[in-house]
Amino acid sequence: MSAAPRIDLHTHSTASDGTLSPAELVRAAAESGLDVVAITDHDTTAGWAPALEALPAGLSLVRGAELSCRWYGEEPALPLHLLAYLFDPDAPELVAELARVRAAREERGERIVALLRADGIDVSWPEILTGAGGGTVGRPHIAQALIRAGLVATTTEAFGPDWLGERYRLPKEDIDVFRAVRLVRAAGGVPVFAHPRATRRGRIAPDELIADLAAVGLAGLEADHEDHSPAERAHVRALADELGLVVTGSSDFHGTHKTVRLGAFTTDPGAYERLVAEARGVTEVASG
Repeated sequence: MSAAPRIDLHTHSTASDGTLSPAELVRAAAESGLDVVAITDHDTTAGWAPALEALPAGLSLVRGAELSCRWYGEEPALPLHLLAYLFDPDAPELVAELARVRAAREERGERIVALLRADGIDVSWPEILTGAGGGTVGRPHIAQALIRAGLVATTTEAFGPDWLGERYRLPKEDIDVFRAVRLVRAAGGVPVFAHPRATRRGRIAPDELIADLAAVGLAGLEADHEDHSPAERAHVRALADELGLVVTGSSDFHGTHKTVRLGAFTTDPGAYERLVAEARGVTEVASG
């Protein structure tokens, strides 16, 4: 009896805030024994083509993105992440929204650097842009500049309250989460709520919100994730079962920005088949 396929549906490359290029990411996925990997960079599809071009034999690629969303049902608005799989990358409304979010993210990054420099901290915006390599600029890129300057030792420290977590944190423009679910569905994609119960990241979405999102097209919940405790995973599974949603598991791999390894958490093949069956945008791509 052959082993079940190993499926990791949440990874990042240098197209956003990962440290491996899209080509290196798919090669690393194959080397780690994965059968299916999803590339889900923040608010961009820029990694899709290079990942496809470099796809090793025996590995299937799911093209996706992680959308920066917000729920305005409480004050302050709640930031959320939505994994969008197999959507049409040319769907005009979704393309326009992602472009707006990327531009706002870059503007925020530049403003954070200006705040740091105003306090005499020697970080360079042009150097940070170069470090992003044309990818979506985020706080992890600024964190790397702080590490290079010897001001902090790790990305975790850079995201602490003295730095990017609080003192030098600015809000960013995101997509209303209900609009995001509808846009992904309209683009033929399949939306899954990323790490919905991760209390270690801060405030979490109430179950009622997830039920409301399911009613407008949310397809699944990411349960098995390094930021979920066993109790949080169990809660997500029970909620998904109650709402008829697919349950996924994934690494949220970022290369050396995080310690988690590719395939640390995986998705059940049956759940994966359900997601693929719902997609109407692009197909998964299998290399021979």
